[in-house]
Amino acid sequence: MSTPTTTAPEKARAASARPRTTLTWPVALLLVAGLLIIVSVVRLVTGADGITSTGQMSAALRLAVPIGLAGLGGLWAERAGVVNIGLEGMMILGTWFGAWAGYQWGPWTGILLGVVGGAIGGLLHAIITVTYNVNHIVSGVAINILALGVTRYLSIFTFAEADGGTSKQSPPIDSLGTWTVPGIADGLGDLADKHWFLVSDLAGLVGGVLTDLSPLTLIALLLVPFTWWVLWRTSFGLRLRSCGENPVAAESLGVDVYRYKYLAVIISGGFAGLGGAFLALVSSNIYLEGQTGGRGYIGLAAMIFGNWMPGGLALGAGLFGYTDSLRLRGGGENVHAVLLLLVILLVFAVAWLVWRKKWLAAAVTTVVGALLLVWYLLSDEVPSQFVSMTPYVVTLLVLALSAQRLRMPKADGMPYRKGQGG
Repeated sequence: MSTPTTTAPEKARAASARPRTTLTWPVALLLVAGLLIIVSVVRLVTGADGITSTGQMSAALRLAVPIGLAGLGGLWAERAGVVNIGLEGMMILGTWFGAWAGYQWGPWTGILLGVVGGAIGGLLHAIITVTYNVNHIVSGVAINILALGVTRYLSIFTFAEADGGTSKQSPPIDSLGTWTVPGIADGLGDLADKHWFLVSDLAGLVGGVLTDLSPLTLIALLLVPFTWWVLWRTSFGLRLRSCGENPVAAESLGVDVYRYKYLAVIISGGFAGLGGAFLALVSSNIYLEGQTGGRGYIGLAAMIFGNWMPGGLALGAGLFGYTDSLRLRGGGENVHAVLLLLVILLVFAVAWLVWRKKWLAAAVTTVVGALLLVWYLLSDEVPSQFVSMTPYVVTLLVLALSAQRLRMPKADGMPYRKGQGG
């Protein structure tokens, strides 16, 4: 009879414990610094000065924001034990509702309705998975399909009848506006144009963050530390994470598991909807069918790369946003330089795998690195077809190399019924 009372606190403590593989902020900053040094060396060797220019970094930030917001949405849901494959569909709802409301009542109202649209998708996912225990993957895929069909249907009765709109796109929407830090951004831009080792690269990185900054971009950046604080520094976050680690133990301690799962998935949808609203109101000032372009899935990949932690997630989103910006701005020359960067990073990956005695993974990584090196040495420019697929290739490489250190919440995706612990 004493067993439940003695094991429940132990389970709760285990549920709240952070994994040993957590990417802490000091380690993350050290990784960023090391990567910046390597990028600077590659820039000097290849002469591809555009890979760290202010414009390149500014574009990378704009492209990383919707991916990061989708990843934050996935983080909230999965920390509560619900797999959210439906992030793509919730982003689609966010783009449509954000554009519709933005066209009718202005961009700030569009942001609010974009969040609401994504949250509606999250609520539907919560009802299906939490209340009715439907497989989380099946529910997420169904929401993606449903969101695409619903927005396509609604566009016929809204945008198609508006001046300048069609059934596949909205009329132009008023902009939120952008601002640049006066003086500092210009000085950093001039410093980046000098192409000095490391100094110019750092200036390009910081200058890109301070140039053409949207208010919604600033909000999105602040949501990363806010999420960390809520989930790891409040009792609400502790209870929510316990639902993703051991819901039976959490229930035994008085946690309303259903309530926390519902809240987490609704918040998850709201984050994804905000990312969709960003695409419609900041990235393009117009709604286009297919605008999300799989960013919900890439956001999920960024979350996995970040080991279900906000800091790692932000790094993953930045990586994917940067590679996407190469496609839009750099062309074949800059992506050709990135081949050398990948070779160097794979050398470090091989050394780490050998140290961990992961011999098979080290051998495979060595072969991949050798092939990329041969490609770099035998070519002067990467074909445009590969430039277009660069973000997706990097996504696969990153997930493959980081798979060994990942630790998902223990009860993530597992069905739960109230009172099942008996």
